[in-house]
Amino acid sequence: TLIIYQLLDGPQRFNAIEAALPISGRLLSERLKELEKEAIVQRQIFSEVPVRVEYSLTEKGRALEPTVREIQNWAQNWL
Repeated sequence: TLIIYQLLDGPQRFNAIEAALPISGRLLSERLKELEKEAIVQRQIFSEVPVRVEYSLTEKGRALEPTVREIQNWAQNWL
């Protein structure tokens, strides 16, 4: 959920996601692969030097926004 929440702001590079979340790079990489496999996150590779990779939410991933926002509201009220 944290990764999805982070990507609600738009496409981001791996390092930006890693810096924003309290998880290791290895775990983030694994979770991004799982989310990509489930078609919630898409990975876009740009042919630049050096190669740039950005992660963003798919339509399926963006459909989770209302649920993620409600969890955010609950956490602000109760935690």
